[in-house]
Amino acid sequence: MRRLAQPDFSAARSAPSQTLAAIWRRAITCLCLTLCLGVAPAAYAEGVQLTAVKIEATDDGYQVNADFELQLANMLLETIRKGVPLYFVVEFELRRSRWYWLDEIAVRAVRERRVSYAPLTEQFRLNTAGISQNLSNADDVKRALSRIRSWTVAEKGRLKPGDKFDAAIRFRLDTAQLPKPFQLDTFGSREWKLSSDWHRWTISIGRDGSVIP
Repeated sequence: MRRLAQPDFSAARSAPSQTLAAIWRRAITCLCLTLCLGVAPAAYAEGVQLTAVKIEATDDGYQVNADFELQLANMLLETIRKGVPLYFVVEFELRRSRWYWLDEIAVRAVRERRVSYAPLTEQFRLNTAGISQNLSNADDVKRALSRIRSWTVAEKGRLKPGDKFDAAIRFRLDTAQLPKPFQLDTFGSREWKLSSDWHRWTISIGRDGSVIP
């Protein structure tokens, strides 16, 4: 009687494990690429992203105009409604490179904006440099915070023709100005980590004092 060859199941048994291993390798590779490229879901610049910025020379000095895409968590809005004002800060710098020493900070400016809530009128209130503005709802708050217009960061004549600078700007929620109990709550909470990355670019001052680009 002819003996039938025994089927070889080893390849069949190893196939699923090899497939699973390949899937894991692809998943790990995708995760590494995602983290390296900085596009992880939690890395949306922590809720703020710069969409446009421009520096202009005007009769009042050098002014910054900027637009941010802003995501305000409901928890932050509820905190304001409960009577705790929040402070939002925009920081701007001009640095001059020096090969022989540390870079020189030629210009540093900070614009602080305070958002509070008036329960009697059921309106938010935005205060910028002593000027108050009433806002009807959360969308108005986001719209007002996301725009910077005619912000004078240096007086006229301070920047000289031919000067070249590394400019930088960012937006953040200043949790250091929260009451102490709230400061403890901010640790480990994504809702409280509202901050853009530093956006950096190079500018130079033209012969007529204009900003290039």
